[in-house]
Amino acid sequence: MKRIIISAICMTIFPAFEGFSQEEKISRKATDTTKTKILETDTKEEKNRNVMLNAANNTGPRDVNIGLPTTVGGITIQENDLPVVYYFWPELPNRTWRQSKSLGRTGLLKIGEAAITTGDLGFTVNSYTRLGTDKLEINGNFSGSSFGWMKGDLNGTGPLSKGWSYTMGAYANFDPNSFDLKFANYSDRTQIYRAGITKKFNNGKGEISFLYKYANSASLSNYAVFEYKEGGKVEEYNGFRIGRDSYIVNDGTFMFKDILTGQSKKADMGGSDAVSTSHTFDLLGNYDLANDWKFNFSTRFRYAKASQLVTIPLSIFEATAADNFTYQATGQPYVGNVNSMLAMYTDGTPTTTFLSRFEIKKNVDNHKWRFGLMEYYYNVDEFTSSRSFFNQTVSANPDKLVRNTPGGKANTDASGFYNYNVGGEYHNGFENKLSAYFSDNWTISDRLTVAYGVNLRYHKLKGDYYQTPRTPNVVFDPSQKTYFDNNWFHLGGSINAVYKVIKSAGILADFTYTEKNGQLESYSGAAEPNLAKTKSPLGAFGVYFNQEKFSIVSQATYLTRNNYQARLNLVNPTNSSQSEVATVFYDIQTLGWTTDIVATPFEGFNLHYLITFQDPVYKNYNFSAFGNNYSYNDKNVLEISKVLMEIDPSYTYKDFKLWASFRYFSKQYANQTNALYFAPRWETFGGVNYKINNHFDIGLTAVNFLNQTGAKGTINGAELITDASPYYDKLLVGSYIRPFTLEASLNFRF
Repeated sequence: MKRIIISAICMTIFPAFEGFSQEEKISRKATDTTKTKILETDTKEEKNRNVMLNAANNTGPRDVNIGLPTTVGGITIQENDLPVVYYFWPELPNRTWRQSKSLGRTGLLKIGEAAITTGDLGFTVNSYTRLGTDKLEINGNFSGSSFGWMKGDLNGTGPLSKGWSYTMGAYANFDPNSFDLKFANYSDRTQIYRAGITKKFNNGKGEISFLYKYANSASLSNYAVFEYKEGGKVEEYNGFRIGRDSYIVNDGTFMFKDILTGQSKKADMGGSDAVSTSHTFDLLGNYDLANDWKFNFSTRFRYAKASQLVTIPLSIFEATAADNFTYQATGQPYVGNVNSMLAMYTDGTPTTTFLSRFEIKKNVDNHKWRFGLMEYYYNVDEFTSSRSFFNQTVSANPDKLVRNTPGGKANTDASGFYNYNVGGEYHNGFENKLSAYFSDNWTISDRLTVAYGVNLRYHKLKGDYYQTPRTPNVVFDPSQKTYFDNNWFHLGGSINAVYKVIKSAGILADFTYTEKNGQLESYSGAAEPNLAKTKSPLGAFGVYFNQEKFSIVSQATYLTRNNYQARLNLVNPTNSSQSEVATVFYDIQTLGWTTDIVATPFEGFNLHYLITFQDPVYKNYNFSAFGNNYSYNDKNVLEISKVLMEIDPSYTYKDFKLWASFRYFSKQYANQTNALYFAPRWETFGGVNYKINNHFDIGLTAVNFLNQTGAKGTINGAELITDASPYYDKLLVGSYIRPFTLEASLNFRF
């Protein structure tokens, strides 16, 4: 179910990774004139990617596309070399992490580095907490937008006594977003508080830090209703402003029956029912050992109560007087368009996490060795997703509807809800991952460098779940629990080779491989999950050329991944009032070609250009629903464009910096059959920064300054539509990009 929720993991900052310059992909330098010249390859961080600029909202980093579908959690986020949350469900990463002045550095790990250190596939944002300093330092930011967004972010560091120092930080975000809620002032309410101390050892060989972080966060997702037009375009419907109007019911309240107790409960999006809280304790440090070995470690203990309260639009149909719909608030009859909706509620699931990473490294002749050990423990105490269905008007700030038809199967109760806990979820237990990894940057000659590494992981999964059918009003019987106990071994790793053909050009090759089987979330449904091994090989081959004012990297990639699992909320295409849940498994194959260019033709001007051509398709995607067989084999993957382009120019003159970022997305398919799609679109950002003095600078950013509007993502309830023509000029519901927004920022430091 959760995989159809649009990710809310995005953030906007003004310079977009200001701390990372537009560098060459391949840097070369001699580290020892008496030995072989070392040709260094940056195997850890990806440059030139404005991952913190997003056109959806400003609560976390955007996804960086690699030809695989995004998840609810979006891009993986780490802090101090450990994930900020073990798994993105039920606690999304943006509930405990935001780009902040309390972070000393933020970067984007390459796919190969993530595979070596974590054993997982994909890009990873890595950040490091700002630690204590020997003198008082204050860093702060105040931000706001044309829609009333307010953010305050402050960090202070300084000495306590000889060898001891402290860090303290506070982050508060109050964002109404661009749509007008009737039941709350803000769609995102997030507060994060930090404190920590650092001890530097008297011998100058290292330091150790103890850090604490408390987070309290609630964030809501909105949709838009629109008329779908031929050619993948959309038009606004009946005055509903895409991106400006709320499609969440006007009172923000929903009724559920606890799937464990059967107790009825009202949940309020505007109150504490949508809030997640967490306590995070970190112990980290480094020490110089004998014989030039360096030791780094990071450990974390977390306790969180994760809540989710979301609604998902299903299908729209036109109700007549014979359908007997009335307004829930007034009892007056209703005739017109009706949207059937799914509501999901996770009520403060307790999760306990213990994470640790230990690493030693040393440079020996032409090698850079690194050995590491990681331990991840994650416990979930009875995760549930209680569910209900309801109907709402198709309008801004919709009203809930009640239906009472004699003998009807879709009758609601007096609150307007029905089919309690159909598709409800539950799992309980723990995961443990113990990994050992090794990597080496080996300079074989002044022409050839090889960076390689391997990750060996033991994964244990133990707990219980219910195979009880999710029929209406189901309540689980504890005596019917089914228990599971799984153990797996996984192999991951990466190898990257760079061969310098001439002084300024050469060829490069990459291969990355990861494995996984499943996680606790796999047991959420009623069916026994398919936990066959998921294998993800990724190969790339390319060329590079570097000059002082121009560099280019161009490479082709091939990627496959098997055994994806999805739980689909399906709507019968011949009867939109019927819905069911299907669990399906499938594979994905992607062939791509990416070219990355950085140019500095004259002083002060920088241009980054990135273009990707790719063809991600489904494989082995077959299932049955409503008595029919369906196949999505060789269909293009949802939400992923075949052509992606980023153009990032900037110009710096004295204390001024002008910058812009243009992103192009070609046609994106909005349902699995590829019958429905959204037309190509641009997302645009631009801004100006001015350094007032050494203590203050200001910035102004425009989001989607070309005033782009429209829908993106998927169209809910359209999974089985095979012919688009009947849907031209019909009402559909989906996500969208933000309307034109101005954001201002003041940064200060002392």
